Parts: sequence; C-alpha cells; structure tokens
Amino acid sequence: MSHPPPPARRSDEPPAARGRLFGRGTWHEAELVRDLLRTETVGGAVLLLAAVAALAFANSPWRAAYATLRDTRLGPSALHLDLSLGAWASDGLLAVFFLVAGVELKREFTAGDLADPRKAALPIAAAVAGVATPAILYAAVVTVSVAGGDALRGWAIPTATDIAFALAVLAVIGTHLPSALRAFLLTLAVVDDLIAITIIALFYTSSVNMLALAGATVPLLAWHVLLRRRVFNPVVLAVPALLTWVLVHASGVHATVAGVLLGLTVPVSRAVEDDPDRRSIAERLEHRLRPFSAGVAVPVFAFFAAGVTVVGGGLAESLTDRAAVAVMVGLVVGKAVGVLGGTWAVAKFTRAQLDEDLAWSDVLGLSLLAGVGFTVSLLIGELAFGSGSPRDDHVKVAVLLGSLCSALLAAVVLRLRERHYRSVHVRESADRDADGVPDVYEAQ
Repeated sequence: MSHPPPPARRSDEPPAARGRLFGRGTWHEAELVRDLLRTETVGGAVLLLAAVAALAFANSPWRAAYATLRDTRLGPSALHLDLSLGAWASDGLLAVFFLVAGVELKREFTAGDLADPRKAALPIAAAVAGVATPAILYAAVVTVSVAGGDALRGWAIPTATDIAFALAVLAVIGTHLPSALRAFLLTLAVVDDLIAITIIALFYTSSVNMLALAGATVPLLAWHVLLRRRVFNPVVLAVPALLTWVLVHASGVHATVAGVLLGLTVPVSRAVEDDPDRRSIAERLEHRLRPFSAGVAVPVFAFFAAGVTVVGGGLAESLTDRAAVAVMVGLVVGKAVGVLGGTWAVAKFTRAQLDEDLAWSDVLGLSLLAGVGFTVSLLIGELAFGSGSPRDDHVKVAVLLGSLCSALLAAVVLRLRERHYRSVHVRESADRDADGVPDVYEAQ
C-alpha cells in the first residue's frame, strides 16, 4: 500500500518537462523522492523478513504453535474487543498504517501533485484502470468455472499494490530508474490506497451501527482541534485516536477506516507545505508515525497474515482453487494491463509524449511491478472469506505467488534498461553547476 513524496514546489520545473509523460519535475522533488525511497525500501525489507518468518513458522514442525499464537485472544469482552492477536494486527495495527496513508492522501490532494488536475490525470487514470482490470479478470476467471458461490466475494483482492514491497524490489532491480517514474509509482499508490479504502468501507461492511459511527465524530473532532492547536504530546493525541478507533470498530465498519478518517482530518496548509523553512503539522505527524507503521505495524500484520501452510498438499490445493487462480491472473496480468493501458490512454487522448530518456518498456516494467500486492490484498482476502478459512489460505498462497511472479517479470524488463539508466545518471551527475544541481533541472 501507499507512500508519495511530500508535496514539492513546482515553480522551478524545467520547461522541457511540461507536456510530457513522466517529465523530470524539479530537483527538489527528485531529492524528496530519493529520501522517501530509502525509508520505504527499509520498510519493505522488514516486511519481507516478517513474511518469510511467518511462512517458515507455519510450515515447520511447530506450525501448531504458530496457529495457537495467532488465535490467542486478548482484550475486554465487555467492549467486544476480545480479539485474537491476528485480528488485533489487522484491525488495530493496520489502522496506524492507514492513518499514515490518510495523512499522505490529505497532503497530496491539498498541496501535492494530485492538487494539479494536469499532473493528477496520469496517476489517477493508471490507478483506476489498474484496479478495474484485475477485478474484471478475477470475475471472468471465477464466473467461467465452478469455483463456488462465495468466490466472487474476492473480486477486490488483486486490485491493491503494496508499495513497500514494490519499492524494495525496485531498490534491487532499478537503482537508476528516473525519479519521475519512481514518483509516479508512489503517487499511483496514493490513489490505489484511496480506492482500496473505499472498497473496504462500501463492499466489505455487512451492517453499520449508525449511532456508534456518529459518536466517532466527537473524538475525531477533538483530534483535529488538538492538532490545529499544535498539541503533539503522544499521550494526549492517543486518547481521541483510540476512542475514534473503538467507536468505528463498534459500528461494524472495518476499524482501519478509523485510521483513514484520522489522517484526513489532519490540518494541511499549502502555504506551509511549500515553505522549506517551516514544518507542517502533517509532516511532523507523519514523521513520527511512519517508523512505527513501516517497522512494526505492517510487519506484525504480515507475520500473522502470511503464515499459510503449504506443505502436505497445501500448495496443490491452492492451485486448484479457481479463486486463487483468479487472484494470480489479476495481479500478474490485470495490474500490468490496467496500469499500462491507463497510461497509454492518457497519452493517446492528451497527445502527450514520453520524456525523451524513457521508453514504453519502462512503463511496462513499472506496470508489472504494480502487481506486487500484499498487505491490503491479504486484508481483503480475510474480509472476503474469513480469517483462517480454507479459501483464505488458498488466496494467501495466490497473493504470494502472484506478487513473486510480478516482481520477477518486472525485474526482467527493468534490468534490460539498467544500462541506459546508468548512462543517463552519469551524464546528469557530470553536468552540474556550482550549486550542485544537475543542469537538466535548471530552468531554461
């Protein structure tokens, strides 16, 4: 799931970048993307380690202990919060992940690239097509089979991109990928997250307690007022945040939506975001929460969600489940066709051209990389089929295999262009003035 660069000023955007797809943008934006990639890459590495540990534990002689740990229940039953550790990870810890995503959404739509309709058109079109195409392919694969009556409930599983995993792969296979393409992947993930959140709220909520949901607006407003008054004490902020989470959970809406609501109510001012000498409220909050989200919340969720047993026939059973096959088709084929097709459509109807240093094979590689789904895909699988159910286990295997296939295919395509990327990087690094900024980023 999603993490765009902090909003960047665009007054210094080189004229050559205008009217082109994946134009270079500004040097300031390129530096911000580079810094953010370091954070996300580390988070992706930790996430990968957690997933591998879960798979090893779940397929070891101690697999029963893993299941016992995951299903251990904690919490006050009076508040209907006697949840298993796995549920606490998906409902509780992932709310922090979605809180960070909500802050990013607010910043992007208020002061970032998505605030500019011209720049927003490309990632929005690519993201929408990248969600619709795998969903349609999933439904088609399931419909033409005898997969079972509930198989269609998983239509949204292959629609999400795990940006942390994708960037971890990108850090290995595309070290010199142009910053514009990296920024596109990050921004596309923002829209992808927004669509995923909407899908969870609308299609995976069976009933809603309107009184509890309405009650959540009170602590939500208190959270907003505290931040507007620049209260950053974590203990003070935790009170309205936890109350909002408890009430949203009690309403029947998935508790991660509380995180999004909290993120979207964080005050964001474009003037402050564009001022390099000031740290905005949103930036400070995101800076404090991101390490916990990337280093603890998401990896712990991955540890409890990815532990599926494949030994003793589990893998074969998964590959014969048409819902699992549909997930793999959606991730590997649907995501690539959707993102590439959406990008091509923008180029076709706006008559924009690719930046001179890029080729459509670059876009294909990035589109394949969008098929690396994990966190949100696993969450939707649990919501669709029930945590621990046989079909949920099959879907987990499909998400892992589909993501692996997408990463390998993206590696093949992008590595073919690595020599070109390196030559461009060397040329731009050599052409620097005394200010240290490559000449290609200077206004002409």
